[in-house]
Amino acid sequence: MLMRKNLIFIIALLFVSVIFAQDRNQEEIKQGSALSGEGDQKSKKSLREIAAEAKKDKEGKPPVTEYKIINIKNDTTYVDTTLTIQKDYKFNYLRRDDFELLPIHNVGQTYNSLIKREERDHLLPLFGARARHFNFIEGEDVNYYHVPTPLTEIYFKTTFEQGQQLDAFFTVNTSPRINLSIAYKGVRSLGKYQHALTSTGNFRATASYVTKNDRYKVRSHFVSQDLLNEENGGLSPEGLEQYFAIGAFEGEEQEFSERASLSVNFENAESTLLGKRFYLEHQFALIKKTDSTATGVSVGHIMDLTDKRFKYDQVAIAPNNLLGEAYVTGAIADNVALEDFSNQVFVDFTNTWLGHLKVIGGSSNYNYGYNTILTQVNDAGISTNITNRIKGDVFSVGGEYQNNYKGFSLFADGMTLVSGDFEGNYFNAGAGYNLNNKYEALLKISANSVAPNYNFLLYQSDYINYNWENDLSNIETKKIQFNIKAKKIAELEASYSIIDNYTFFQSDANGVIAPSQFGQSIDLLQVKLTQGLKFWKLGLDNTIMYQNVEGGDLVYNVPEIITRNSLYFQDHFFKKNALFMQAGVTFKYFTSYTADAYDPVLSEFYVQNDQEIGGFPQFDIFFNAKVKQTRIFFKVENFGEAFDQNNEFSAPGYATRDAVLRFGIVWNFFM
Repeated sequence: MLMRKNLIFIIALLFVSVIFAQDRNQEEIKQGSALSGEGDQKSKKSLREIAAEAKKDKEGKPPVTEYKIINIKNDTTYVDTTLTIQKDYKFNYLRRDDFELLPIHNVGQTYNSLIKREERDHLLPLFGARARHFNFIEGEDVNYYHVPTPLTEIYFKTTFEQGQQLDAFFTVNTSPRINLSIAYKGVRSLGKYQHALTSTGNFRATASYVTKNDRYKVRSHFVSQDLLNEENGGLSPEGLEQYFAIGAFEGEEQEFSERASLSVNFENAESTLLGKRFYLEHQFALIKKTDSTATGVSVGHIMDLTDKRFKYDQVAIAPNNLLGEAYVTGAIADNVALEDFSNQVFVDFTNTWLGHLKVIGGSSNYNYGYNTILTQVNDAGISTNITNRIKGDVFSVGGEYQNNYKGFSLFADGMTLVSGDFEGNYFNAGAGYNLNNKYEALLKISANSVAPNYNFLLYQSDYINYNWENDLSNIETKKIQFNIKAKKIAELEASYSIIDNYTFFQSDANGVIAPSQFGQSIDLLQVKLTQGLKFWKLGLDNTIMYQNVEGGDLVYNVPEIITRNSLYFQDHFFKKNALFMQAGVTFKYFTSYTADAYDPVLSEFYVQNDQEIGGFPQFDIFFNAKVKQTRIFFKVENFGEAFDQNNEFSAPGYATRDAVLRFGIVWNFFM
């Protein structure tokens, strides 16, 4: 009820802000039409604006650099319509480079992690079901825009069997000071295995406004997400025998070359991650920084209202006691939710010589849990109650600092909880150097302390084994990293981390999965080399990762070596270079290791030390082309398995993808 009232209030506030913005815009248009003299207008324009207008007059359209993309930290880039090997790496369901991920057999399912995922800095526990969060859009993932003409982008790619992927985006500036955008990303894929359907949708909309005098700025977004996966528990013991028998014998076993014929553990479950978020950020300049004023001071406010829900539904209890006994005899219906209402106020100080300093104060109201209180009775007949809620309020303080001078940069940020039932903090500091945009070096240290995710602390399920309430220590991480980059040569990233109280899920001898916390320190060394070489019309792109784990090699499972190497040819063809073509092969490999296994009830990966995966090469053949602003992609994934039976896994019981031809496009419209 409280969240509904807050949401109504927020929508009303945004509605008033938009009306105010439109009124101010009309005033600006009227005032602009009354200004005298074209020469006076030109005298007020910057050299960049004059140059852009000149180029627009010459070509009949604005340059692509005027189509700006602005992230949550106000870093600005522009729409990039080029075709590079990096674009090929990003042409996937997540729309980002997935070098560190190993996909399960169907599009839209989860990924096993070859490199453990580092979550963004946070003070409170995170919502569980992390295996469903690879495609979940957080607040930091939302971009804002400023475009001279309406801009549209359409992404399309084929899936497995029945279905398709589509990501459609549109943005427009209704005036130079008001921008609106709307987008929807949808995926539906039946998959090749039984009961492996995926159906996901991510809706997002943004709005931003700046007053004429640039003193008041506001931006907001709304995101609604629905990520559904059918769950089959992986291949059953019988299905594993069928999987390995394919190609080994003649006759009856050949029927199992159709993946839909393989036996799975169950065919009656599905998991769904739902999320809604409303975000509002606005600030007002008390002292506006101009060319003649070295100092600027502004005050601001950020509000984030997030609602997440995870559901696991199963028509009947899993057979063969696979998930244990249940409190119910019929359908399983697990449902957990988190409501988080956060506010931040800040004072932003900017000085040409002293740099940029922001002082922040924040509060969060959180409410995680279930609608029932569970009573458990042990073998001695003693009953204990498992609470159904973790809720309360916390307050935090912190700040950010940044300064740049002649290629050198200094930065630091940190936050700490000062009140509430949780303890948590994070701190980052570093220095960098940039020489002529060709050579860059960065040294950074960081430390954080945060409570384990909510589903480690409290979980309830209709399955008896999936019920617990824990009091766990904060996870403590200290890290130092060094990056060096030489443009057109190579980039080297190295880091050393010490992790205390590492928290994970683990299966015991009876197959019962439960939270666990490692009582010793884990030392983690990671070194990553990225190198791109070009000769004539040939290109060679290499990415190599080395990882070494000391002290926790039985709980922190990652491969020692990961490599991806692409050899390709590219050139322009036809009159006026109308077609740009790129074709080549990508080789992927990682050393064998005891990969984490996937649990469908929690939608989490858990530690196992019995089955190894990896140690096998994978080849992808690709052909890409660009015509104007349209990029076309063709790829034969896992090409080698077209000639040799695929018996590999992405996680224990979950097969990796078979050889398949997939294609798609990314198409930008500049109206």
